[in-house]
Amino acid sequence: MTKTQKYDLEERTFIFTNRIARFCKRLSFNVVNNEYIKQVIRSAGSVGANYIEANEALGKKDFLMRIRICRKEAKETAYWLRLIIECNSKMHSQEAGQLHKEAIELKKIFSAIINKCK
Repeated sequence: MTKTQKYDLEERTFIFTNRIARFCKRLSFNVVNNEYIKQVIRSAGSVGANYIEANEALGKKDFLMRIRICRKEAKETAYWLRLIIECNSKMHSQEAGQLHKEAIELKKIFSAIINKCK
C-alpha cells in the first residue's frame, strides 16, 4: 500500500477471508481438518461481514456491538488457525502463521476502535 492509497478495513477483511479460504483448499481432508476448516472459514468470514454491518450501524451502540463481534471472531479465527498449525505438517505452517498474525492484528485494530469509541 502506498502513502496515497486509502486504508480500507473492509477490503482488508475481505482479502483476509479470501486468503483463509484459499489456504483451507490446500489442506488435506480428514476428520480433524474438516471440522477446523469449517470453523475457521465461518469465523474469518464473520469478521468482514460484521465490519460491513458496523459501517451501516443504526447508532453508536449498534456500531460498538458489531465491532465487538468483529474482535471476538478475529480471536476465534486465530484460535482455529493455531489448531490447524498444530495438527498439520510443517508444509503449511508458514502460511498459517502469517494468517494467524493477521487475525491477531485485526483483533488489535478492533480493540483500538472499541477503546477510541468509549
